[in-house]
Amino acid sequence: MVRSAWFRRNLESSCGYSQWFLWQHECCPRLMNGRALVAWNLRRIRVGQGISQEKLAADAGVDRAYLGGLERQTENPTVDLLDKVAGALAVSVSEFFMVPGPGDHPPKPLRSGRRKE
Repeated sequence: MVRSAWFRRNLESSCGYSQWFLWQHECCPRLMNGRALVAWNLRRIRVGQGISQEKLAADAGVDRAYLGGLERQTENPTVDLLDKVAGALAVSVSEFFMVPGPGDHPPKPLRSGRRKE
């Protein structure tokens, strides 16, 4: 089922990041667009490795706000940029295009605050 751009915009503005991804995933996981897949998997991998957006951005040589935009689907990454980010995360670029399974939930953000080192 493909939704109109108006419907998507209104759903995104009326609910949070997790609710939007959950709705999109439950209704049509096979139809998640490229940006949605990159956003889902980028956050999943980054949070799974315990890396902040700031640290990942510095390691990949990109702006932190741009990286946040990738996770919110407001930026359109190039293959070169995905290559940089994948290298900083030590994963293959193909990891950004993995389709979530039926029981997968949206990745949660990292806990805010300073980390103990």
